[in-house]
This record gives sequence, structure tokens and C-alpha cells, in this order.
Amino acid sequence: MLPHLEDLEMKNRLFVALLLTVVLALPALAQQTGTTTQDQPAAAAGASGKPALQPDTHEGFWGKINPFARKKYVQRQTAPIRDRVNELDELTSSNTKMIKDTDSRAQEGIRLASTKANEADQHAIDAGNKAQMAQQTATQANTRLTTVEQVVGNIDQYKASNQTEIRFRPGQSVLSKNAKAALDDMATPLKSQRGYIVEVQGFSSGHGQAAIATSQKMADAVVRYLVLNHEIPVYRIYVVGMGNAPVATAAGDDAKTKRTSGGRVEISLLKNDLETLASTNAAPAPASQDQPAPPK
Repeated sequence: MLPHLEDLEMKNRLFVALLLTVVLALPALAQQTGTTTQDQPAAAAGASGKPALQPDTHEGFWGKINPFARKKYVQRQTAPIRDRVNELDELTSSNTKMIKDTDSRAQEGIRLASTKANEADQHAIDAGNKAQMAQQTATQANTRLTTVEQVVGNIDQYKASNQTEIRFRPGQSVLSKNAKAALDDMATPLKSQRGYIVEVQGFSSGHGQAAIATSQKMADAVVRYLVLNHEIPVYRIYVVGMGNAPVATAAGDDAKTKRTSGGRVEISLLKNDLETLASTNAAPAPASQDQPAPPK
């Protein structure tokens, strides 16, 4: 019986050795199978251009019975997910930055466009103001030209503006106090005026050359006072001795004339439109509006 027992013990040892060899080979086979499963290409590509993740459903025999193998399996399964999440974070950050840059450029473009539009509006307003000013200047120039034409057309036409009469005692040619006051009232405003003449006519009673000479002396006394006391230019004064010439008493066809009794001098102030022309030329020009308006 001893040989039989030895054979049985030998077979048991071989069986145990074979079983141990199989058990040791299973983990390596399970790891190789899991690696082969991970190396297979994915069916679809993700947003980053890389293949989509595929779950590894094969754990292997050793992974089911060995708790240490489960931890490695979980790490192996979550490592690609972690990498892909990190990649998505980077893509999100990059996209966010690009969106911010695009928004900044868009806002800057909108601001520049608004500024250009405001400048164009301001230029349009300035152009409108200048056109309006040009129209006003043209209108004023036209009005002034019309006034000048009228004045030039009437430059030799004088109209009676004021008349003063000076009385003299018979046979005298000296101005009285009242006569000087009357001449002062008429001549004082003439210092700042233009376009006028003074007509002085002397009348005297009597006959012939004696009356003319007396009237001329009275008229010369008036002219002398105006020139010396009021500095009226001599070229603006026209003097004539009328003697005892008849004077009309009323206007119209039924006018009657009478001769002068005593001595008197008539002073007539005549004006033309030259003063109007001077005031028109001295009119101030309109203020310039070249300053730009505030932006809207």
C-alpha cells in the first residue's frame, strides 16, 4: 500500500501546483484584457477632436475577488475622465477669453462708430450755420447795395430840413442876442452830421443896389457867425443878397407876393441821403459762428 499512497500524494501535489499556476495567471490575463479594451478606438469624437470615452466593463476574475484590484480599476477608469475634464476646463477658459476679446472689440467699434456719427452731425450743423450766415451776409449786402444805389441816385437832391429867420433893425447888420441863440440852436447839431448845405438869403427894404448891398451885409454877418463860432465849412454855405425881392406868401397858383419891410435873413438847412449811406456802411457785421456745437 505504500507505493499506492505515494502515487496519490504525488498526484495531489501536481494538482495543487497546476491550480496555483492557473490562479497566478488569471490576474495577468485580466489586466491584459482590460488594457486591450481601453486601446480600442472610440466610435465618436468629442468636442475637442479626441475620441469619446468608452467605459471598461471587463473587470477580470481577479478584480472581482481581490479588493485591491478594484481600487486600481477605479483609478484606471477615472484617469481619462479627469484628463478630459481638465481639457474641457481649458477649452472653456479659452472660449471665455475669446468671447471677452470679441465683446471688447465690438464695444470699441460701437464707440468709434458713435463718435464718428457725432462728429458728422457736428460738421453738418456747422455747415448749416455757415450756410445760414452766408445767406444773411448776402441779404445784408444786397440791402446795402440797394440803399447805396438809392443814395447815389439822390445824392444831388437836397431836402429842406430846418428853417430859421433872423430879424434886423432898419439900417443895421449886427446880430442880436436872440438872433445868436437861434443860430446856435440850428448849428450845434451840425458838428456830427454830413451831407448838408446851409442856404443864407438876405432881404432888405429899399430899392436897387442899396437894398441888395444891405441884404448882403446882413447875410454875411450870419455866415461869419456860423463859420467862426460853429466851425461850419464855408463850402457848405451858399449866401446871396436878395435886396427887396418879392417873397411868396402862399403856395399854389393863387400865390401872392409881397415886398420886405425892414431887414431879415432866412437860413435854410438842406440835407441829402449821404448821412443815410454813412450810417448804413457803419452798421456792424454779424458775429461769426465758427465755434463748433456740443456733441449731442
